[in-house]
Amino acid sequence: MASSIRVRAQANGKTTEVQALIQHPMDSGFVKDSSGKLIPPHHIETVRFEHAGKLVLMANWGPAVSKDPYIKFAFEGGAKGDPLVVTWVDNLGKTDTLTAKIG
Repeated sequence: MASSIRVRAQANGKTTEVQALIQHPMDSGFVKDSSGKLIPPHHIETVRFEHAGKLVLMANWGPAVSKDPYIKFAFEGGAKGDPLVVTWVDNLGKTDTLTAKIG
């Protein structure tokens, strides 16, 4: 199965810039479908980015984050070829993990 995560990480001197797009419905539980029934909540709760075994960013998300969320940040460290591990967990217990190489 293809990953729901797309990542681009670029090392620029002392910092690494990371951009990630996650395919996820991010349903809040407050929206109705075409028949008028509420769509149950289904959203990402935590996203983690790890480099060299260290947590570089952890985000706690909820139902207010839009569908297919995009995140961009930078951290100190990282070199070309190093692995960057991205993991998310949603409120239904589903998860996905991707290991990307820093370019």
